[in-house]
Amino acid sequence: MPDPVISIRGLRKSYGDIEAVRGIDLDVQPGEIFAFLGPNGAGKTTTVEILEGYRKRGGGEVTVLGEDPEKAGRAWRERIGIVLQSGRLDPYLTVRESLDLYAGYYSEPRPVDEVIELVGLEGKAEARASVLSGGQQRRLDVGMALIGDPELLFLDEPTTGFDPSARRHAWDTIAGLRDLGKTVFLTTHYMDEAQRLADRVTIIARGEVVVQGTLENLGDRESRPATVSFRLPDGVAASELPGQVAAVDGGATVSLSTTTPVATLNELTGWAIERGLDLEGLEVTRPTLEDIYLSLTAEASE
Repeated sequence: MPDPVISIRGLRKSYGDIEAVRGIDLDVQPGEIFAFLGPNGAGKTTTVEILEGYRKRGGGEVTVLGEDPEKAGRAWRERIGIVLQSGRLDPYLTVRESLDLYAGYYSEPRPVDEVIELVGLEGKAEARASVLSGGQQRRLDVGMALIGDPELLFLDEPTTGFDPSARRHAWDTIAGLRDLGKTVFLTTHYMDEAQRLADRVTIIARGEVVVQGTLENLGDRESRPATVSFRLPDGVAASELPGQVAAVDGGATVSLSTTTPVATLNELTGWAIERGLDLEGLEVTRPTLEDIYLSLTAEASE
């Protein structure tokens, strides 16, 4: 198995009497999108700044691309790309000029036209940054992080303030980084974004890791009850339904929590077919990443 791109053991950082990071352990593997989640004040920003080499740690061991970020030099820095939450684009430079400028900071940059195509700005190459939409400006931010052909990218809240369409386009761009063989360290407050993009997730609260794993096993997600819901057929009372159900929304909607969704569906659909009824809106849902996140961070804050 290849060495981790990022390896952290016992990471600590304090600001006076406040311990912001309290013994974090985690690994990030090559070629994955790794989501690092937590509420405000959880220690995310401090951890990421340590990984990027911009802040000294108080204790523990950290390696990024095989080096200690505190001691790494220019050659190491050319191997990482950073997209900050708030980009600082020069409004008077065109997309091409911005990328040309940043390409000059690297010894072996990617071709500018190639990067423009990668981030989907082919039709905006000669447009100034000031006239780009918010989503297009974010694509340019990503392009400037990619121009040095880094192995590892840090994306900090990459779609904050985007409308739904722009977010979807940004997600496609980020997912495409995995196809390029890049490793992505993603921080976001949007749980649907992490659920859509991440291969693995770590959630922290109060400076400590609460849980980490894949989306399938995170917080024992697969073993948690599923919810079966549907609209109650006209003329049918909830008391007539099979099994243990709970009527909500004034009795119009039925919701059932079950650890055996297949058996529950079989019982419900068999009951409905026998009576010639239709269970409108029938669906089965598992706990989402947001459900797990809210549950675990609430428990950690108690």
